[in-house]
Amino acid sequence: MKYQNALQWLIPPIFILTLFAALAGLWPAEGTPYALTTFRGEEVTINARGLYYWDTVSMVAQMQANDLVTLVLGLPLLALSFWLARRGSLRGRLMLAGTLGFILYTYITMCFGAHYNALFLVYVALFSLSLFAFVLVLMSIDIPTLPAHFSDTLPRGWIAGLLFFAAAFLSLAWLSRIAATFAPGAIPALENTTSMFIQAMDLGLIVPVCLVSGILLLRRHAWGYLLASVGLTKFLTLGIAVSLMGLNMARVGVPVSVVELVIFPAMALAGVVMTVILLKHVQ
Repeated sequence: MKYQNALQWLIPPIFILTLFAALAGLWPAEGTPYALTTFRGEEVTINARGLYYWDTVSMVAQMQANDLVTLVLGLPLLALSFWLARRGSLRGRLMLAGTLGFILYTYITMCFGAHYNALFLVYVALFSLSLFAFVLVLMSIDIPTLPAHFSDTLPRGWIAGLLFFAAAFLSLAWLSRIAATFAPGAIPALENTTSMFIQAMDLGLIVPVCLVSGILLLRRHAWGYLLASVGLTKFLTLGIAVSLMGLNMARVGVPVSVVELVIFPAMALAGVVMTVILLKHVQ
């Protein structure tokens, strides 16, 4: 595999730092949450314990759900895919790129969304290391010849349909939440953060990637196979994490939309199925 020496220096620190960050986020701690009115007038409940001391109970439920998925799914996938990639497996490289995409997305959001804590530099290091590792893995793939490695029976229409549905659902869900803030006297639901950083990431990056990869895949374009493969592998982890976030929020008493509790798990399940199908069609 191209750039194997560089990746051998990048992947182990990513694994160790991710393991440390996830365990620190889940580490139990004592404390009593308290209510707070933000300067915008939003009523929130501060967690007041553990690493995520200054974050709201709602945000902590989401971050700890992501920490759990990272431990039980993300890190094993990272180790397995890197081992396969080193053995020259194309499936391994595609899985590795998708897993690194999940880690990259996670720690970009932690850098800018989590309230400052003792692991800030760890988040920055993971943001940087996973970014460069992600780029190197993509560069190691011979893109022009990629379509030839997929069987003709690959259900491109179903995969593209899932990508289009994800783009449409995220757009409607986040734009409706943003539109609600335009009403006179409306208080944005920012959860004690500066802005809607998740919505910015999804609308500015995830939605366009879903649309472009779906269109290119239907046209049998090489980049369509690459983006769809990486995107589905990333959604395998992120979709399960988002589903668990909703359930964890409901568990701690945070209001959650019934639609989100149904749609996100359904999308996660479809993502798992489509990822397995896609990887099985790699020749």
